[in-house]
Amino acid sequence: MTKNEKIKINKGAAMIIVVFFFMFISLTILVGIVTPVVREFRIAKDNFDSKQAYFIAESGAEDLMYRVKNNMDTGTIGDDRELYLDNVKSFVPLPTEYVDLGGGRKQIETKGDINSNQRTVRLSLTTSTGVSFNYGVLVGQGGVTLGGSGTINGNIYANGPITGDSSAIITGTAISANSPSMVSDQSNGSGVPPTNITFANANATQDVAQSFRVTNASPLNKVQLYIKKYGSPSNATVKIMNDSSGSVGSTLLTSGTLNASSLTTSYGWIDVSFTSNPLLDTSKTYWLVIDASTSNKNYYIIGATSGDSYTNGISKIGQSGGTWSNTTPSGSDYYFAMFLGGVNGSVTGNSGSQWNQLHVGTVSGTAQAHTVNYVNSTGNIYCKSGTGNNKSCIDQPDPAYIAFPISDANIAEWKADALSGGTYTGNYTVGWAGATLGPKKIVGNLTVSSGGTLTVTGTLWVTGNIIMDGGSLTKLSSSYGSDDGVILADGTITVSGGGHATGSGATGSYIMLLSLSDSTSAITISGGAGAVIAYATRGTLTVSGGASLKEATGYKMVIEGGSSITYESGLMNNNFSSGPGGSWGIDTWIETE
Repeated sequence: MTKNEKIKINKGAAMIIVVFFFMFISLTILVGIVTPVVREFRIAKDNFDSKQAYFIAESGAEDLMYRVKNNMDTGTIGDDRELYLDNVKSFVPLPTEYVDLGGGRKQIETKGDINSNQRTVRLSLTTSTGVSFNYGVLVGQGGVTLGGSGTINGNIYANGPITGDSSAIITGTAISANSPSMVSDQSNGSGVPPTNITFANANATQDVAQSFRVTNASPLNKVQLYIKKYGSPSNATVKIMNDSSGSVGSTLLTSGTLNASSLTTSYGWIDVSFTSNPLLDTSKTYWLVIDASTSNKNYYIIGATSGDSYTNGISKIGQSGGTWSNTTPSGSDYYFAMFLGGVNGSVTGNSGSQWNQLHVGTVSGTAQAHTVNYVNSTGNIYCKSGTGNNKSCIDQPDPAYIAFPISDANIAEWKADALSGGTYTGNYTVGWAGATLGPKKIVGNLTVSSGGTLTVTGTLWVTGNIIMDGGSLTKLSSSYGSDDGVILADGTITVSGGGHATGSGATGSYIMLLSLSDSTSAITISGGAGAVIAYATRGTLTVSGGASLKEATGYKMVIEGGSSITYESGLMNNNFSSGPGGSWGIDTWIETE
């Protein structure tokens, strides 16, 4: 090989080295440029997958929440639940899918998983009946009697007479309304409705109307409707309108509120009272109208007869102030009952000593009734007639009847809630060892005695009688929090001998003792009690022996022996943890992962 050939070979090797060097530099630069781009792409992809996983988790939570709120199937506890959104699967590994935490609380936890990017959402739900007790004492047509230093710290509203002696004290307003007749003047329908009329679900079917004529010239007092709800509709307005050429007129005679919380998803007779009690003319036709808001998810269903069964009127469906049409099927008159005035209300002290009998103690306190006799009031006295009072009557319309806050439909759902926990057959006795119970139906009596403590973890329904005595304690479980609980009996309830009942211990928590007995001893509380709401709208409620309650409602009531009922403002919106009208609400909604 010559010298020149060696030089040429060396030049070729140098060129290759230079090329490789530039390729390496170029690749290094290219990798430096591409790597951040790829990294950003992966980050963007992970971020997109993460967001998609979050929205899938949200969708899964909303799906389960919708099912809970509308009493639909929530899936079998213990099985994974799958939900597809935009062809992507959301799954929820249990046990945290749908968990009953007790005390009217449930937890939903859903997880979205996209390419191992996981997001988890957790909801805590609480339910309530939304029952409102606007008065410390609410009494039915049986009226209330106060004696022996019986005291009501708050207002009292009675659909019957209020009577007291010289030691009785009411620190708020005492109102006695004119009570409705025990027998309806007009009615239609009984038993299972052959026809169901849906309304408030669209503009063309927003409201319903039923014409009627009364047979007695007496003030209108209340109406009953056989009705149920779907979803959670808002309150509706019940109106009494004039007739105009065979259809709903434009003149409003009176109105009242159909409280949606009194309705359930099953039929029940619901009382509606009015703001005033107009005197109806037997020669005229009137219209009963239910005026509701429109929602295709939350509406009402009213029972109706098939065919023109009600001879004193016809039915319509449509929109107030708009077009009214015949029902489908035509002539399906609604289930309703119309009650006219019965007995005039009265507030009466003892006539033995003028001005020194029934005291209405605060400056803001007044006495209101058709007749007020022998009353010493620091506020005004409103009445049509009166004698022996410390002030003259001021004339104004008589107070109107007020419906009780809990309906039969509400009670039926409480019973169903108790039954969901099973049935105990036989008398159930809690002694010194104590017990934890609920929800449960007890076919027999329930006795809490001998210093024992009964911790209530769910609604209790006792088909017999309930006795709480011997220094015993009946309380709600701490899981109730600030919610309220219910113990109801088909028979009587007796609290005596140091028996005590209370809420969970949290502020605003109460236990309601509810008796369905129509006896003169439906509920008897002698001493003890506590954070208790006593409810006996079919029989007599007697409070004596220095007992202390937070609210009392009964068909007839006797308060004596130094006992007191002290109303608390929180009772205006009681949240019972289970049962009626249970409207599940969102307590918390957070992302946990």
